Amino acid sequence: MTDSQALAPAPSPPHSKAEICYGATFYNISSYGIMEKYETPTVIFGYALPLLELQIILIFVSIVLSHMFLRRIGIPQFVSNMLAGFILGPQLIDLLEYSSDRLSLDVPGNVALEGVARLGLVMFTFLMGVKTNKRAVYKIGKRPITIAVSSLLVTMISGLAFRNFRLDKVDPLYMPLRLAPTERSVIVSAQAVTLLPVITHLIYELKMSNSELGRIAISTAAVSDFLGLITLVCISYVGTYRYASPRIANRDLVALIILVLVIIFIVKPMAQRIVDMTPEGKPVRKVYLYVTILTAIFASIYTSVFNQMYVLGALLVGLAIPDGPPLGSALEARFESLIANIFFPISIALMTMKGDILRALYSFDDISFNIFLLGLTVVVKWTASFVPCLIFCELPTRESVIIATIMNYKGFVDLCFYDVALKRRNFSKATYTVMIVYVLLNAGILPTIVKALYDPKRKYIGYVKRDIMHLKTNSDLKILTCLHKPDNISGAISLLQLLSSPLKNDDKDRGVIAVTALHLVKLAGRTFPMLIPHDKRSKARLLQNSYIQTMMLAFTEFQQDNWESTTVSSYTAYSHEDLMDQDICNLALDHLTSMIIVPSGRKWSPDGVYESDDIMIRQVNDSLLDRAPCSIGVLNYRGYNKSKKRKNSIINVGVIFIGGKDDREALSLAKWMGQNSRVCLTVIRFLSGKELDKSKNWDYLVDDEVLNDLKATYSLANNFNYTEKIVNGGPAVATTVRLVAGENDLMIVGRDHEDYSLDFTGLAQWIELPELGVIGDLLASKDLKTRVSVLVVQQQQQHE
Repeated sequence: MTDSQALAPAPSPPHSKAEICYGATFYNISSYGIMEKYETPTVIFGYALPLLELQIILIFVSIVLSHMFLRRIGIPQFVSNMLAGFILGPQLIDLLEYSSDRLSLDVPGNVALEGVARLGLVMFTFLMGVKTNKRAVYKIGKRPITIAVSSLLVTMISGLAFRNFRLDKVDPLYMPLRLAPTERSVIVSAQAVTLLPVITHLIYELKMSNSELGRIAISTAAVSDFLGLITLVCISYVGTYRYASPRIANRDLVALIILVLVIIFIVKPMAQRIVDMTPEGKPVRKVYLYVTILTAIFASIYTSVFNQMYVLGALLVGLAIPDGPPLGSALEARFESLIANIFFPISIALMTMKGDILRALYSFDDISFNIFLLGLTVVVKWTASFVPCLIFCELPTRESVIIATIMNYKGFVDLCFYDVALKRRNFSKATYTVMIVYVLLNAGILPTIVKALYDPKRKYIGYVKRDIMHLKTNSDLKILTCLHKPDNISGAISLLQLLSSPLKNDDKDRGVIAVTALHLVKLAGRTFPMLIPHDKRSKARLLQNSYIQTMMLAFTEFQQDNWESTTVSSYTAYSHEDLMDQDICNLALDHLTSMIIVPSGRKWSPDGVYESDDIMIRQVNDSLLDRAPCSIGVLNYRGYNKSKKRKNSIINVGVIFIGGKDDREALSLAKWMGQNSRVCLTVIRFLSGKELDKSKNWDYLVDDEVLNDLKATYSLANNFNYTEKIVNGGPAVATTVRLVAGENDLMIVGRDHEDYSLDFTGLAQWIELPELGVIGDLLASKDLKTRVSVLVVQQQQQHE
């Protein structure tokens, strides 16, 4: 084969019955299969479908190979998607050039891939709009407005001040002189704007969605996006008015206004109507999902026809869809996996493929000022975001650095913006490549910096004692009780009833029990959590939820029964399962809670027989035990016997005291219960029988002091007993715990114990629920025949 034959394009296959018209040219979609006449192996790629399949396969092979190495150093997959585009770009494989003339001389061979990529970007932007917390967007305070306005205006003014600098040095062969200011204006505009879908995606990936920083970032991005949208529409209008025609400029502006009005007054009410029509707990009808998706696609086509960014229509429709169940969560569940894992990577890779690093290097002298302008706007924008955070918003330095860094983040919508600018010839190929490389470095470096600086535990550091043991006399006992399921309500109420007791004449100054009931709902369909207080202003639809109604009725009745000594406030938190612990900690911190009470996640039948374990609840508890800003109690509730369910029945509460701060906190809680006439309190101290040098053991001295104080308090009480038991070795501990459990209805134990206390040899190796500790695990065991509930207590951790 000669060189001329090798470089010649592959012969076009004959037309089949499966053909499509592109302009005035017909080309085949699929081949004849085994009936194909193979003049050369590459003839198969003269058909649209096999060519598309080859392109997609190469894209995903490149992505997998890139991410195989990058994920080990914590680089997000978005960067791998971009690297795949560079691998397949002109500098290496040049897939687009290879495919350009495969279908015919008149039809671009990448038309199918372009369609798939555009669909993917439209759908992904739509889903980001659906998942965005509308409260964070619309409920904006002074902080986000200050940061957004400063970031946008200072960057825009500083960048545009250099727009006409060194214009006489522009090479006419690189770009006509009249277009150079436009290119620079586009660079400055793209840098000044912080786009809402991009920041939404970043905050979600960094798991900052329920933090105060995450809310500030999303609100700031919403303001910046809104101001940027107005700015870009104005720039587009002026450009079209000047270089096209006033008629087209006016038409495009009116068309955009019409779209916004249609979305506000038709699409949004219809979406809310779908939500209201869907019965509680029932899925949304599929036809509504497909109509919603088609609406987003149509809006994108509409904005594209009228010379706006094609993702704008999808974003506006997404923001009009109510987030969360039933509609938002259904859209996410049905479409997100397909869009995020298939279509979105194709979109990113294709846009990156259009960059040409070699051309950028050859044109370095021509684009050097653009690179300078890019660097200048990065520094100015970071400074313009950092200074307001530090001075006007009075955020700490570390948090100000994080917000400023997030405001400089660039992502998939920015790539779309650059792609549109390239197609409209507002960018040269070399400048487009520089911007793509900048996004690649930005997306790889900035999230790593934020991860290094952001520590969600910092706000929970226990500088102030928030536990029961250190409560001042006559202080209120503030308890946050968490509910995941309807089954958790009875256990929480039963425990709180033991803590509550009518005020007597001689203790009118005693503090009350302030209960905060938090109903946790696994979040689906929205990126940002939502905390909803239940009061007279609660939305009617929210109050119609049977679970929420049950919770509110139960706690309202509890408050009415104990109105002298108890106050109750109720909340519902929609949150992702891996972020629920942060929502609980935030609420506990805001309410200055002394103890958080959570269910153990182990479910028992009404007869006290083991049924199942909830892994999600256990994971939340494990995270809480590590970062809670106060003491925490994990309740494993088996219910009471029928004879104990009457209001005046006596409840036997036992406390196993071994030694250590957790046991002392458990004893402090039991001391509150001892004031209830329904409670018969028994404290059993386990001793090893070994002689200890008490003068050198500070914890032992503190243990004795706490026990002596308890015995002095209840020395004349008829409902208090104190005993000591000598226990040696793990088997003896297990046997004694089981015997004690059989004599009580509720056991209160500490999670951890001091090293000097007992020998747990043989028990730690068989522990099933490590979050409950050794003794708690024994009392929550499936094999324990005694119907006893257990509350495992951990005192507030002092993080360093």
